[in-house]
Amino acid sequence: IEEYLPQQMTEEELETALKAIIAETGATSAKDMGKVMGIATKQLAGKAEGKAISAKVKELLA
Repeated sequence: IEEYLPQQMTEEELETALKAIIAETGATSAKDMGKVMGIATKQLAGKAEGKAISAKVKELLA
């Protein structure tokens, strides 16, 4: 079944994509997490798990 699923991003690819989204939104702190998550979940749908996105956004905005 895994061969039919979309390929998941590596942690490095995820971090690069999220840094770009953070820069695009101007997010600077954890208060801006909702703004980043809204865009990230749409752009990265099928490429990364929601938990992984959330954890990395928290890490980058900390």
